[in-house]
This record gives sequence, C-alpha cells and structure tokens, in this order.
Amino acid sequence: MKESVSAEAVSAWARLIRVEQALLQKVEQDLKDADLPPLDWYDVLLELDRAEDGRLRHRDLHPRLLLAKYNLSRLIDRLEAAGLVHREPSADDARGADIAITAKGRELRRRMWPIYAAAIDRHFASRLSERQIGQLSRVLEALT
Repeated sequence: MKESVSAEAVSAWARLIRVEQALLQKVEQDLKDADLPPLDWYDVLLELDRAEDGRLRHRDLHPRLLLAKYNLSRLIDRLEAAGLVHREPSADDARGADIAITAKGRELRRRMWPIYAAAIDRHFASRLSERQIGQLSRVLEALT
C-alpha cells in the first residue's frame, strides 16, 4: 500500500464526492418539484417491489438499497404511516417482521419513476456520450 497519494488522486476523489452529492440534490429537487417524496422512499419501494412476494426482512432490505440509510427503521415507519408498506410477522422467524409493499406503495413507485428517469437523463446521461458512459461504468466497476 502506498504511503502517499497523488494530488490528482485526491482531486479526483473530491470531485467524485461533490458530483455525487450535486446529482442527488438535483434529482431530489426534481422529485420535490413534482410533489413527490424523497429518493430514499423510491429506493425502498423499488427493492420491495422487485422482491419475491413484495416483501423483505429489514436485514435483507438494507444491503439492497442504493442510497445510504443510517436509520432505515425510521424511514420504514414513515412509509408505513403513509400506507406504502406494512410490517407482517415473518414466517421464518417469530421474533422478526417482513416489510411488505402495499398497492399504494407500488403505485407511488410507478408515478415516481418517470420523474426520476428524466432527472437521470437531464442531469447525467444527456451530458455524456455513450462512450463516456461506458468508460465511467468501467472505471466505477474497477472501484467495486
């Protein structure tokens, strides 16, 4: 392991973090302008919608999420209060609960996607060529 890091590497790192934050803020603003909830709601609803039977254990949901969730339990509480998800006793573990998406949750996720997709295009994809997107994808893959 290197004991020092180049100034260019530090600059690229800082730029990566700043770009990620700026893009997320722009997407969040687009959702807000459309009177839709935050992106983290979409993230949870998408993963539940994708799951078999539309349900996941809390411990299985967390690693699937695209966005960092420092307090997923409180987010689930808000989604449940809005009628978008509900907790059900787990068939596998009497002490645990599954988080299940409701029909209202599926509908909200479907309404959010066109705004989210347009934001991805407007703030990201339209600013890069297909070649650049491919290059970026390969660079990011190398980091994972």
